[in-house]
Amino acid sequence: MDISPLAGKPAPKEMLVDLSRLEKEYFERRPDLDHPTQRVSFGTSGHRGSPFDGSFTEAHIFAITQ
Repeated sequence: MDISPLAGKPAPKEMLVDLSRLEKEYFERRPDLDHPTQRVSFGTSGHRGSPFDGSFTEAHIFAITQ
C-alpha cells in the first residue's frame, strides 16, 4: 500500500465533511426501504453507511437496537 501524499498534513478543505449537514441528514433523512443499499446490513465489520446516501441514519440505529 502506498503512503498518501497527504500523510502527516492537514486535510484540504474540500475533503472535510460538513458536520452540520451530516448531523441534519442523520436525524432527518428516512431510508427508502425499497432501495437495497439503504437497508440495515451487516458484514464482517458491522454495518457501514453514511447519512449522506441514506444508508446510516437515526432510523437505522433504532432498527438495530430494537
